[in-house]
Amino acid sequence: MELTHYRTFGKSGLRVSPLTLGTMTFGEEWGWGASTEESKSILKLYLDKGGNTIDTANLYTKGHSEKIIGDYLKETGIRRDSLVLSTKFYGNLYPGDPNAGGTSRKNIIQSLEQSLRRLQTDYIDLYWMHAFDEFTPIEETLSALQDMVTSGKVRYIAVSDTPAWKVAQAQMISQFRSWASFIGLQIEYSLLERTSEGELIPMAQELGLGVMPWSPLKQGILTGKYTRENQNDQSTGRYTKPDLPESTHTIIDRLREIANQQNTTIAAVALAWVMAQPGISSTLIGARTTNQLQQNLEALSVSLTPDDLTYLNEVSEPVLNFPIPFMRAAYHNGMGGTTINGKTSVLSPILPQNSQEVY
Repeated sequence: MELTHYRTFGKSGLRVSPLTLGTMTFGEEWGWGASTEESKSILKLYLDKGGNTIDTANLYTKGHSEKIIGDYLKETGIRRDSLVLSTKFYGNLYPGDPNAGGTSRKNIIQSLEQSLRRLQTDYIDLYWMHAFDEFTPIEETLSALQDMVTSGKVRYIAVSDTPAWKVAQAQMISQFRSWASFIGLQIEYSLLERTSEGELIPMAQELGLGVMPWSPLKQGILTGKYTRENQNDQSTGRYTKPDLPESTHTIIDRLREIANQQNTTIAAVALAWVMAQPGISSTLIGARTTNQLQQNLEALSVSLTPDDLTYLNEVSEPVLNFPIPFMRAAYHNGMGGTTINGKTSVLSPILPQNSQEVY
C-alpha cells in the first residue's frame, strides 16, 4: 500500500490517504514537540510520499500548528486544492472568556475565521467538532455548521470524541432538515484501547461516517520503547513513564514477534493492525522528527494475515459495555445465533435453544 492509495471518507466523495498526518506535535509551545523547521520537514516528507490529508486543530500549540502549516503552503506554493486540510473547533485559546470555546454558533464562527487566517486559506476541507459540548444544543451547532458549508468556507464536517448517542442524534437531525451531516468520526483506537468497538465504530459504519483513529500507538507505548527491563528507569518526554501491566507487555511481545517475522518495527505492526480493522478510513499518525514519520510510514508495507490478526486480537480483547456482553453470553448459552450471509450474529432474537413456534 502507498499513501496514494486513496479512499473515500465516510459517506462522501472526499478522497483521503490511508494515513493522515497529525500535527499536534508542530510547535514547541507546550514544552515538547517539533521546531518550526522540523515540522516543515515532516510536512515535506509526507507530501512528497503522496499523502494528501493534514489534520490539525485551533488549540494545538496555541494556534502555532495551524500557522506552521499555512506558512509552509505559502512558502512552497503547493496547490491548495490538492490537499485535504482538516482542523477543529471547541478548544478555548482565551482562558476566562466563556464564549471562546465550546460548540456555540458564536465560537464556531470566530474559531473558523481565526483558523482560516492562520492556515492562510479561504476554506477548510474537513471541519471537526473537537469534542462534545453538553452546554450547547446540538441543533445550534449543526445550524452554524450548515451556514459555514453554505458560505463555502467549509467543505465537509465531522465529529470527534463524542458519545455515540449524540452523534446519532446529530445525524438524524441533519438528515431530517437537509443539513450537511458529519462524514467522519475521530476516536482513540489501538490495541490498548478497543472499547469503541462496542458502540462508536458500529454506529459510524451504520450511519456512514469514516473512522479516523487517533493515538493508534497509545502515546508511544505500542512502539516497544517501554519494556520489562527498563520499567524502573526514570521517565522522560511528554508523558510520565507508565507502569505497564503484564497484559500490555504480552501484547507488545506478540507485536515484536510479528515484527521480527516481517523485518519491520513494532510500531508498524501496531499501526497496520488499526488500519486493517473494519470501518477505518484513515489513521492519524504524528511525529516529532522525520525519522519517526518514516518509521510510521513503514506500516503501509505491513500485510497482516488472518492468523496474525487473530493472534493480536485474542490478547487485546476489550471489555465492552452493556448490552454487548449480555448478548454474547446469550449466544454462547444457545439462546440465539442466527446465521445470515454466512455470519452468525450475536444480536439475534433471544430464544431458548429448544423452543419452537407455538402461535
